[in-house]
Amino acid sequence: MEHVQQTSSPAGSGATVRDLAARLGLSAATVSRALNGRAHVAEETRRRVQEAAGQLGSPAAQPRPRPRSGPVLVRCPYELTDYFGPIVSSVAETLRVHGREVLLDAGNAGYHDTVLRRLPARRDIAGAVLILPPEEPAELEALRASGTPFAVIDPRVRVPRDVLSVAAANAAGAQEATAHLAALGHRRIGVVSAAPALAASDARMTGHATALAQVGALVDPALVRAGEPVAATGYALGGELLDLPQRPTAVVCFNDKVAVGVLQAAAERGLRVPRDLSVVGFDDSDVSRATTPRLTTVRQPLLEMGSLAASALVRILEGHRAEALHIELATQLIVRDSTFRVPG
Repeated sequence: MEHVQQTSSPAGSGATVRDLAARLGLSAATVSRALNGRAHVAEETRRRVQEAAGQLGSPAAQPRPRPRSGPVLVRCPYELTDYFGPIVSSVAETLRVHGREVLLDAGNAGYHDTVLRRLPARRDIAGAVLILPPEEPAELEALRASGTPFAVIDPRVRVPRDVLSVAAANAAGAQEATAHLAALGHRRIGVVSAAPALAASDARMTGHATALAQVGALVDPALVRAGEPVAATGYALGGELLDLPQRPTAVVCFNDKVAVGVLQAAAERGLRVPRDLSVVGFDDSDVSRATTPRLTTVRQPLLEMGSLAASALVRILEGHRAEALHIELATQLIVRDSTFRVPG
């Protein structure tokens, strides 16, 4: 089941439709109809809405955005692995269904490219879908200010409030993973995270801490490691955790490949998974079903993330005014064979 969290953002220099609705004690639908001159709104109500809009600086007087023709840039400056590949495919397929040509900019070589700075000058491009963009918030803000429509999938950092973004419910996913381990009796739970500067990593650590707090436990900094989301990280940092005088009884990894590295480190130390050590991953990538034992992991809705972001951007390109949204799609814990009750 999909959970979508939406957050309004200022469409102008002042209030949103929801701000006006709260101020006037009206529904957001009524305020929207009044601002757009639609029927079924009492004249007195319309007058109040327009007056409040003028006072708060809402976009009541702004013209409807003009439609934008042309192709859409899909930027994914990473190798199209089993994580990024499904997202890019979903975005491209959705754009083509809507009759939009796709310009793909993918691969590690483009990581440091300044394509976003050049994008506003490209009159031949209607908009862009940015997947885990490495750019700083100021660059995303500059692109927004230029008037170029774009959507962000899996934002690396917090995006401007009035920019469309789509991500997985990272905090909820990590909380469910750790709660699963806690229900099996684990309290000394190690973590191998990605770089702490990533918004997703912060959210997942929050979810992990929340699950521990619910059983009266705290995060032990000695049991937390962070590194690149690759198997070598899990092997090295997972090995560090397993060599501690009091090793963890379980390790939660914020990436399936990292979990594979932890499995390897455990095997080299003669630890049986899950009898001696439980391991949890994140993503539900193909590798999670190819390990021995098969990996308990958190499934991210990668295809849905791509499709939703592309569809929402197309609506903007077609001239529909939309409140900018930050959307989170629900994750799902997939319990397989790599977790077991705490060793007795």
